[in-house]
Amino acid sequence: MVAPGVLEERAMAMSSDDIGSIADEAFSLLGSGLQTSPFSTRYQNFTVEEAYRVTRLVRRFREQRGEHAIGRKIGFTNRTIWPQYNVYAPIWGHMYDATVFDLDALHRGFSLHGLPEPRIEPEIVFHLAKAPTRGMRDVDLLGCVDWFAHGFEFVQSLFPGWRFAPADTIAAFGLHGAYLIGPRYEVGAPSETWVNALSTFEIELARNGELAARGHASDVLDGPLSALAHLNDLLTADPDSPALTAGEIITTGTLTAALPVVPGETWSTTFSGIELAGISVSLKA
Repeated sequence: MVAPGVLEERAMAMSSDDIGSIADEAFSLLGSGLQTSPFSTRYQNFTVEEAYRVTRLVRRFREQRGEHAIGRKIGFTNRTIWPQYNVYAPIWGHMYDATVFDLDALHRGFSLHGLPEPRIEPEIVFHLAKAPTRGMRDVDLLGCVDWFAHGFEFVQSLFPGWRFAPADTIAAFGLHGAYLIGPRYEVGAPSETWVNALSTFEIELARNGELAARGHASDVLDGPLSALAHLNDLLTADPDSPALTAGEIITTGTLTAALPVVPGETWSTTFSGIELAGISVSLKA
């Protein structure tokens, strides 16, 4: 006999056809620069759980055309921006070899082509030398990392005006458009010094040399390592999502407000409280 609560849950679940339709539509918009109305306004019961079903399908589509998932992005870890987007918990999405670039190789700048309503996010990214286990924190978690870097994520919105529900953002690639990785810093022997610095540093983001935003490491779920721990615990508790593995890169969320960008601008960062060099990128159409 099936419990009544289970019957209700089954009745509310979206059909595979609807999930497939959302995945098809999202994939068709990828790289086009075009937008659509939020899926949550057109499909009943489009929950976060259903959105991750879309994520799995979109990953399959992308891999079928030759892309390879090489890491994850964590979105909405910065609690200072939650009210702006009406999103109050982190999300995650895949990053691909077609969307991740070394900043040093972009001598002619980065093209915003195909990204609808792009915004820039200064972030910290970790490279996993080994898979973390559930419940790891601080030094132990850093012990799974062989290098980390500062970079820029360019996020995009498939939905006009950046208006959406949390499930929409997940289905729309976690809002991920591209990631530019700056100089890498070898971790070596994990130490409390690095752990403390990674939770207490401050950052300034400038547009064409003018200060545009400030941020603090603790805004990102108490620090980038805490954001990594959150994702690791979330994935290890979810049998339907792949756990973190060695070789993945994990970017941990914006350290400042996500700001709109247009071609012709140059964006740069400076740090205090940590031995990281700032980075700079020029944008083109």
